[in-house]
Amino acid sequence: MTATLIWILVALVAIGLYLSWTAGRLDRLHSRMDAARAALDAQLLRRASVAQELATSGVLDPAASIVLYEAAHGARQAEEEQREVAESELSQALRAVFAEGAQVETVKEAPGGEAAIHELTESVRRVPMARRFHNDAVGAARRLREHRKVRWFRLAGHAPFPLAFEMDDEPPVALVDRAA
Repeated sequence: MTATLIWILVALVAIGLYLSWTAGRLDRLHSRMDAARAALDAQLLRRASVAQELATSGVLDPAASIVLYEAAHGARQAEEEQREVAESELSQALRAVFAEGAQVETVKEAPGGEAAIHELTESVRRVPMARRFHNDAVGAARRLREHRKVRWFRLAGHAPFPLAFEMDDEPPVALVDRAA
């Protein structure tokens, strides 16, 4: 009888340790996801700021300036529910404005233009990487949260179900050619 109770106690402790380890792993994944989201937000804000600065610099033609400014302003001011759409619109505006290398060369010829194009190229290049890191972290957290043990024992607590950030992040052709 005593041996049976000891084995039951050992099994319960082992199950408790396993559940505790799983909950800790899930917490670390949520922390990783939060950090990746903060990095993505920073890169998106940087891209919108550079685009808005470039639009107001007077280097671009008026139509391109208006299109780029409106899209950048919309991306910076978007509510969380509309953020993916606003960021996609900024990507489309950047592709429309910098579809040809001539526009890039025009900006480069202006004072401070080389630095502005370099900063825009870097920010446009970093957004897809930051989005990929975020979505990878979301995918890992989702896979763990879908396990029965996590659902049955409510190891995720009250944390919201992680959502991927889906947007159009294809860079402008003229800036990609320049970076290569």
